[in-house]
Amino acid sequence: MTSPVPQVTLTAQLSTSATDARRGVVRLHPEVLAALGLTAWDAVRVVGTRATVALAAPATGPVSPGAATLDETAMVNAGIVAGTAVAVEPVAVTAARTITVAGSRLASASVTPETVRLALTGKVLTPGDTVSLLPQDLAPVPGADAAGTRSRLHAELGGTWTTELVTVVAAEPEADAAYVVGPSTVVEWQGGARTGAAEQPGAGSRSWAPSGFFAGSGAGGATGSAQPSTGPAAPGPSLAAAVGGTAPSGAAASGLVASTPLTPTAPPEPPPPAVSDLVGHQDAARRLGEWFDLVFHRPDLLTRLGAAARLGVLVVGPEGVGRTTLVRAVAAEADAPLVVLDAPGAAALEAGAAAERVRTACRRAREASSAEHGAVLLVPDVETLLPASDPPPLATVVLDELRGVVASGRVALVATAQGHESVDPRLRAPDLVDRELDVAAPDDRDRAELLRVLLREVPLGGDVDLGVIGLRTPGFVAADLVALRREAAVRAALRGPGAEDDELRLCQDDLLGAVMSVRPVALSSSGSQTLHSGGLTLDDVGDMVETKQALTETVLWPLSYPDSFARLGVDPPRGVLLYGPPGGGKTFLMRALAGTGRLNVFVVKGAELLDKYVGESERAVRELFRRAADAAPALVFLDEVDALAPRRGGSTDAGVADRVVAALLTELDGAEPLREVVVLGATNRPELIDPALLRPGRLERQIYVPPPDAEARTEILRATSKATPLAADVDLAALAADLEGYSAADCSALVREAALTAMRASLDSTEVTAAQFAAARKVVRPSLDPRQLADLEAYASRG
Repeated sequence: MTSPVPQVTLTAQLSTSATDARRGVVRLHPEVLAALGLTAWDAVRVVGTRATVALAAPATGPVSPGAATLDETAMVNAGIVAGTAVAVEPVAVTAARTITVAGSRLASASVTPETVRLALTGKVLTPGDTVSLLPQDLAPVPGADAAGTRSRLHAELGGTWTTELVTVVAAEPEADAAYVVGPSTVVEWQGGARTGAAEQPGAGSRSWAPSGFFAGSGAGGATGSAQPSTGPAAPGPSLAAAVGGTAPSGAAASGLVASTPLTPTAPPEPPPPAVSDLVGHQDAARRLGEWFDLVFHRPDLLTRLGAAARLGVLVVGPEGVGRTTLVRAVAAEADAPLVVLDAPGAAALEAGAAAERVRTACRRAREASSAEHGAVLLVPDVETLLPASDPPPLATVVLDELRGVVASGRVALVATAQGHESVDPRLRAPDLVDRELDVAAPDDRDRAELLRVLLREVPLGGDVDLGVIGLRTPGFVAADLVALRREAAVRAALRGPGAEDDELRLCQDDLLGAVMSVRPVALSSSGSQTLHSGGLTLDDVGDMVETKQALTETVLWPLSYPDSFARLGVDPPRGVLLYGPPGGGKTFLMRALAGTGRLNVFVVKGAELLDKYVGESERAVRELFRRAADAAPALVFLDEVDALAPRRGGSTDAGVADRVVAALLTELDGAEPLREVVVLGATNRPELIDPALLRPGRLERQIYVPPPDAEARTEILRATSKATPLAADVDLAALAADLEGYSAADCSALVREAALTAMRASLDSTEVTAAQFAAARKVVRPSLDPRQLADLEAYASRG
């Protein structure tokens, strides 16, 4: 008799971890894992309104045994939202023989099925699931190469690959099984190309042989006995075995069959846009075009004026802003052949193969140039091949090859990078790359115009206002707006599946809904935690009238009315310090401020920027402010800033804290001023902060957040209990007057404890009574420390 499969019912929570995002992961309490007989990274079935599969992992941090933390992809696949019940049970995995996927037109035309297979390797899935192309790098399976897969996806799809999703349409050999993708899995686009040599290439088809998949000697390159294992594997370590155990058997598996793997035919490169469509980049395009014209068509003029007739340019800008598109468009307008050296792809190869790829690209660029016109050698994301920190030995070979190309005079070298500091300084030598071109992120007007260009061939509804969308997309770059267009199109198609083609229109609600779904590239990269306000605004904050007014003037006015500051000839404040007792609502105010001003928020908690390695803390500070500038208008929130920037000279950490303070001072009031970035610090110990950080030009405005008085406590109780049914005998004003010494957090905890008291009395309770509030007061005691409160009030009176 077969023993029943253990199952638990848990409450679903949405994961906020960036490392788990869109990876199909469910995190469980270690006791739950043990009860289910699971180990880390086993496969589980998750049953909500539909059944899906995911990878189970131990929860990080304090978590209830009754909670299951799922990333957004797993939640969508299970058809649930946070707070709903979900069933979790172990599941056996089957090595997939074939997987059929569907995706956007851009993805299916640009991404090879082999690259899709690499991106899905090690993931568990079932037909009907939506999966991300982000590689499963949390627990890599044998033979997986996450870095190489990322490079391939970036090269084939561009900067939007991190937001691309595909749907599993079908899988073999069984129906409704839990599958794992391995080396011999044949992946195919729905109605299009596929991996594997078994495909009979037809007109316009593309074929690839996945790594570890050997073609047999039969006619047409059939795979012969190279079939994946189809037996179910028990959850646990056998998941990796299922991935690694799908290699073909026999002579083919041993590698003794002499065969030439099929090579991919690169998808056709889309034509570059016209220079006139480069919204916001017209000045950069004009300058680059002038440089091409001088070097290619008038080199004698440069020679007569004593300048060498060569050109090396570094194009710098945030990821997804359109650096490569800019170079392609200007090169096409100059009628100059373009040769691309894929830096991420070369960096993923071994040293010998990478060097050969660089030499090949340089040779092709020389061959493409002629006496009538020069050629452009484009090296996108050059920092992956020539990093500033710890450059590989290959860097010397790369620099020599590039120097030889530039010296020829007929080839212009154009490299792109996200920042100057991320590139090997040797690349910026006078005889190599001696010019720089900055490509800035678009502002509100540029975003609206970019959307107008992107949507000019899309049928729009009469209610579409692209100016509003431009205002609602702070920090979005061109790649984000392309993703926004795709998401809005999906929403419009789902909204009217039965409509005629000529009736389909993209409406304002489709675009606004897409804004909430698309995460900007600037916020997706690694670094400090980002935060969403959840619709909270300053109007939702009870009382605190003076504090809200001070924050509005200091933070929102500079971002909303820059013309007024310019007209009066003053610079807006760069930073604000919120200080007050714990639980007073400083973080709550920050969230409300972000929601009111529609700001992107970067949260740095305490000393998380501190690193024991020399230079790493300063680099982290620079990276934080660079990302904030890319996502402007942005708010940098330094929580517990006293731990991050203590008084210098008193630390015993080998000077790490002192260097962090110096880096913060430089970023706040350095040679390059902050633009549309406001720094907000919060602390309950302002006297511990380095005084240099509090002078004018830095955190110059200091705002005291006092403990709530009776009126404020009434507003806090009313806001906290607005979703809680209260009995007629509950008088919030009288209750608030009797809560002297309670902070805002204490008041919220009191309402929560009163509701729990009602539930203890009866799970069928429909309201909370005054008696239950009285009982809750015996549990929730005031947390304000009178001595600390006196010190803070004394500090406020001095300021």
